[in-house]
Amino acid sequence: MNAVYFVGAGGIGMSALVRYYLSQGIVVGGYDRTACPLTEELRAEGADIHYTDDPDLIPEACRRPESTLVVYTPAIPHDHKELTYFRDHQFRIMKRAEVLGTLTRTMKGLCVAGTHGKTSTSSMAAHLLHQSHVGCNAFLGGITKNYGTNYLLNRESPYVVIEADEFDRSFHHLRPFASVITATDADHLDIYGTEEAYLESFRHYSSLIQPGGALIIHRGLKMQEDLQPGVRRYDYARHEGDFHAENIRIGNGRIVFDFISPIESIANVELGVPVSINIDNGIAAMALAQLAGAQAAEIREAMKTFAGVDRRFDFALRTDHHVLLSDYAHHPAEIAQSVRSIREVFTGKKISAIFQPHLYTRTRDFYKDFADSLSLLDEVILTEIYPARELPIPGVTSQLIYDNLRPDMQKRLVKKSDLPDVVRQADFDVLIVLGAGDAVDYIPQLAEILKAKEFHKA
Repeated sequence: MNAVYFVGAGGIGMSALVRYYLSQGIVVGGYDRTACPLTEELRAEGADIHYTDDPDLIPEACRRPESTLVVYTPAIPHDHKELTYFRDHQFRIMKRAEVLGTLTRTMKGLCVAGTHGKTSTSSMAAHLLHQSHVGCNAFLGGITKNYGTNYLLNRESPYVVIEADEFDRSFHHLRPFASVITATDADHLDIYGTEEAYLESFRHYSSLIQPGGALIIHRGLKMQEDLQPGVRRYDYARHEGDFHAENIRIGNGRIVFDFISPIESIANVELGVPVSINIDNGIAAMALAQLAGAQAAEIREAMKTFAGVDRRFDFALRTDHHVLLSDYAHHPAEIAQSVRSIREVFTGKKISAIFQPHLYTRTRDFYKDFADSLSLLDEVILTEIYPARELPIPGVTSQLIYDNLRPDMQKRLVKKSDLPDVVRQADFDVLIVLGAGDAVDYIPQLAEILKAKEFHKA
């Protein structure tokens, strides 16, 4: 193989593979629908990426079926012209998850699966190992603030940290050495149809862990496990389990706790990103790092220096008067966890959120659950649905969520383009932009508006 072509090169998961193949000295070409900072970074690093679905634009080096691998993401429509070209000319075509699966057959895969928490947990685990004597490679679902990338390379380490994505049953291609499962709240019902089928996919995933490896599963999940002989099983949670926390101290913008472990307990672990959900995420990440051989002192220091992931409790402004942050939470259970975590840190403050629903199908399936989670806030500003890969569904709009919000709360339904005016005209203690869509693009502008308010208060 001399070349790899990516159909959907700018996706957060795909871009890590682009970087991997570039690091191997292989020619990389690709298509994505629109330019973005990430695709421009990939171009600067050597990838030949364009933004029009046109087979004539495929680079010459990627036109030989015998020497080119084509990688695509399930988000790409089946009738995509370039993908059709590659099929018609008998290229070797693989899903992104299949490529990651091949890596777990040649390295020891440390995989993190779950409805939510997997990006933060896998990024934290990668940081712990990268900062330890063990080292690791990593393919992550977010840009880490410590490294400014979603990909880590270590040619000496046998370990690879991978975010195991359940969408389209992608994680069934993996063969983990060890895996964390963070949560199994039903999602992607457009793919799975029922919660039972969703849970069954996690059961099957657990059966793929290799003998001699381990499962680290959050306590209280609905799923049934199906472990091969020789796979160790551990559970974890904040207050109980094989791995858990004790002596938790929250205050003055810090969270410190003692990590209790059957391998080696670690006192006075401080979270680099002090939000309470990271207690659970940190416990799982430390457990995974310990199983790979990281030492207590290394883990304690790395936990304190972990700077977080873009769009995961990502603070854009933090002053005495205003706090602005974003969080990728786009599932009802994630939103509830996010709001509770924010309340623990900002006790007594008014908590407001801008929420952009992600996908028509998810809104249709969970609008009442979204309303219940958002009702934990003091104020909700709803925008129109971000469609991503979907076409509109008649009758499915943000109004469904709005109509089911707690009747006595502050709430409004606005166009995304009106967000700057909304923030300019109102006052906020803590404002969080929630969701997996593009409302986050307004964060820099909203931060400037709040800074101007700060200036006038001074």
